[in-house]
Amino acid sequence: MHRFLLGLLLVPALAWAQGAGAKRDPMQHFFSPSLGDLQAEAAAARAAGKQGLCVMYLRDDCPYCERMKANILSLPAVQAHYRQQFAVLAVDTRGALPMVDFAGRPATEKDFARAQGVWVTPTVVFYDLDGRPIARVAGEIRTAEEFTLLGDFVATGAYRTRSFAAYKQSNGNKKGT
Repeated sequence: MHRFLLGLLLVPALAWAQGAGAKRDPMQHFFSPSLGDLQAEAAAARAAGKQGLCVMYLRDDCPYCERMKANILSLPAVQAHYRQQFAVLAVDTRGALPMVDFAGRPATEKDFARAQGVWVTPTVVFYDLDGRPIARVAGEIRTAEEFTLLGDFVATGAYRTRSFAAYKQSNGNKKGT
């Protein structure tokens, strides 16, 4: 009887422990389903009370993008943190899918990325709810802590008064190195 009761107590704890470290597909749980129309995305983000849009420019054959997806964007805590604050979208820098930019002009993903000056993947660009770029980080972010700090940097408005490097420094330099 004691073993049965102990088992009943351990099952929820084990399930919690397994769920706490479980990773989820970032294409389903980090990135929002895209309407392909950035004006509509911004309007939906505004209606939902979001701080803005976070767009990750990536490509399928980018090892740095894949590493970020596997090690950071797949973490439930990161997913929840970003999706609470931002509409989170993916744009393929080589993609031919049609889309509509913030000004209402038709483009392909590739053309839009080039118009935004994106040449390196991954590049994360945050846009305000009017479609203006407000913060950008080009290249791989290596830790969940740094990526979460980047979201906080934008969500708190710190980007208005200092660089991300200065913000990291003032917040304990949480780079994971």
